Amino acid sequence: MERRGRQSAVAAMLMTAVLFAAGCGKREEARASASAGPVAPPMKPAPATPILAKKVELGEETHWNVEWDKIVELAIPQEMVSRQVPRDVKRFCPRFYEMGEADKRAFWAYFFQALAGAEAGLKPTTRVRHTEPEVAVTDTVSGRAVRSEGLLQLTYEDQRRYGCTFDWQHDKELAANDPAKTILLPKNNLECGVRILDNQIIAQRRPLLSEKSYWSTLRPGTVSYRVFAKQMTNVPLACRVSGRPQAAKR
Repeated sequence: MERRGRQSAVAAMLMTAVLFAAGCGKREEARASASAGPVAPPMKPAPATPILAKKVELGEETHWNVEWDKIVELAIPQEMVSRQVPRDVKRFCPRFYEMGEADKRAFWAYFFQALAGAEAGLKPTTRVRHTEPEVAVTDTVSGRAVRSEGLLQLTYEDQRRYGCTFDWQHDKELAANDPAKTILLPKNNLECGVRILDNQIIAQRRPLLSEKSYWSTLRPGTVSYRVFAKQMTNVPLACRVSGRPQAAKR
């Protein structure tokens, strides 16, 4: 009975994703018809990463909200669904260049869910202070020791570097792990992460996986990368060759 309950929980989670996909397009069409505002890009739901599926199966708090996948899909700039994306994207999504825009956005939503799983266990209030000499420096915005914060483990300096919507003057009045901090808000954190990756793979024309990546999880050969790669084994079906599960290379 317990196992059935866990299976039902997983099924419920997947059904939520399906409903998100079905309702998303209809809502956006209705909004577009009712106003002259921009039309939302085509979108599809992203699958659950292994860490998310496991949390649901075990009845643990998942932290992840399927609406955050939508945040990522809306934030992805047009160049990240074009042929400008570096070819090593095929390591995770072999059919990337053959897919439609909606499937590409779903892939990126899955990618950032996996990145958040590897970086923060999907928990948006995660904060880490690193002690390694190369990263144990002072944040030039907060004037304090650098801490990596939120789903994608970002810093206040990213506000200056990438134009992210973090507000230290607001946040310094709040408790360190207050979820109301602008840097911990999932929308702000994820949108900033998209900006950072866009800068790496489009503006700087670097590979998706690079020794100079902002995130150690995207640096091949590291322990952190292996953690990330394990989360990239359930990419959207459209990515796969003949529908087979994609095994991320180490």
